Amino acid sequence: MTPREILSDIHALEEELLNFERKYGIRSETFYAAYVSGEEPEDENWVLDFGEWASVYRTWLARQMDFRSLEGIGKAK
Repeated sequence: MTPREILSDIHALEEELLNFERKYGIRSETFYAAYVSGEEPEDENWVLDFGEWASVYRTWLARQMDFRSLEGIGKAK
């Protein structure tokens, strides 16, 4: 992926994260920490959303790392 494609992906993922944050009233960082520690959703109807939210957040973290590594390469030149 090019830096522009990665950045575009990051922005799209951030929109998805914001939608979840608005729906559930918590920040993605807080949600993800609870999710990986094994906390269960209050309502079993939220399970699918929480799985998707965690997946989007993991992808967002990966794209952030991808972008930072490309930035580092560009600065080294």
